[in-house]
Amino acid sequence: MSIRYAIPDRILIAVGGNAIHPGTSDGTVDQQLAIAAHTSDCLLPIMLMNKELIITHGNGPVVGKILMRQALARDRIPPMSMDICVAHSQGGIAYILMQACENTLRTHGSRRHVVCLLTQVEVDPADPAFATPTKPVGFFYSEDEARAISNALGWEMCEDAGRGWRYVVPSPVPQHIVDVSLIEAVAKNGAVVIAGGGGGIPVVRNADGTRRGVDAVIDKDLSSALLANVLDVEVMMILTGVPNVCVNFATPAQRDLHHITLAEMKTLHAAGEFATGSMAPKVDAAMRFLTAGGQRAVIAHLDDAEAALRGEAGTQIVLD
Repeated sequence: MSIRYAIPDRILIAVGGNAIHPGTSDGTVDQQLAIAAHTSDCLLPIMLMNKELIITHGNGPVVGKILMRQALARDRIPPMSMDICVAHSQGGIAYILMQACENTLRTHGSRRHVVCLLTQVEVDPADPAFATPTKPVGFFYSEDEARAISNALGWEMCEDAGRGWRYVVPSPVPQHIVDVSLIEAVAKNGAVVIAGGGGGIPVVRNADGTRRGVDAVIDKDLSSALLANVLDVEVMMILTGVPNVCVNFATPAQRDLHHITLAEMKTLHAAGEFATGSMAPKVDAAMRFLTAGGQRAVIAHLDDAEAALRGEAGTQIVLD
């Protein structure tokens, strides 16, 4: 049975990178624009509520294509560091999504603005992830291709589940959203704010207060949870390509989770019910958000965005 919830004054929505560029598409400009238009249509009812709204987004597989271009041009063009690649993908995806959302709003008579803020996210330089890179990014290569690319670009490559070789980078835990007060101020002023794309541009703070980029990627949902907690967001929604979190996935005993407490979700997560690299990071982010002060976390399909916000679709995770 669904529970209908009141709409909070401030909402954070984390949209998967596939909402802009599904891995199954060729990634042409027309395809990306059409997908962004669909995303904005799904978010329109929420944007029209005129609540404070922050949207974060993933950057896969766009950042992978940026890396592929570097691999193909490795004999002619010096490579960019990973933080700059994340910045490129963050700006490009946010531009497409920002334009699509504003166009949809104008079509429905709303003058509400949509703003993209390029977002740096600080990580700890002593994070153990830097000593043991584990996050594969980008395309698959043969062993010979991987060796040549590693020699030319200095990338650390790893074999990925028998499917080929990929570039592997650290994935440190986000510690601080840079200029979060600016995100808050713009949201309070009435604009829809797109921020934190791809988990944020990974940076570390030096002893003198200056920052520098690092070769890493930050989990988008973890950064979204941190941002939501810092902004005192009551409800965080993670929109993806499935309608619910489920247990016993892909077995005859598969069961959708519609309404579950934080304690119950922690038990399932500890039992290994959720696949690493797919649902587990989303569940982990939802639990972190609630543990740090959030009131309700929602994991749902993009197409069900409004219904999920009201509690009528998706997986609703609430405090005990």
